[in-house]
Amino acid sequence: MPRRGRPKKDNHLDEYMEIRLSTSEKRAFRDSADLAGLPLATWVRERLRQIALRELQKADQPVAFMPK
Repeated sequence: MPRRGRPKKDNHLDEYMEIRLSTSEKRAFRDSADLAGLPLATWVRERLRQIALRELQKADQPVAFMPK
């Protein structure tokens, strides 16, 4: 018998990160996310991933979120 209810999302975002920033920084981030047509959290996560990838590859280090 199939399970009832909403199917689980294929979303592996199981960690939470809290940062403190100024009002003007948050406003600029939100404005940039709006221009990109993205939710703020998605915009921030994508930008952090881009920077982490570049810095780790430059240091010849493994990138945990990249498939092997």
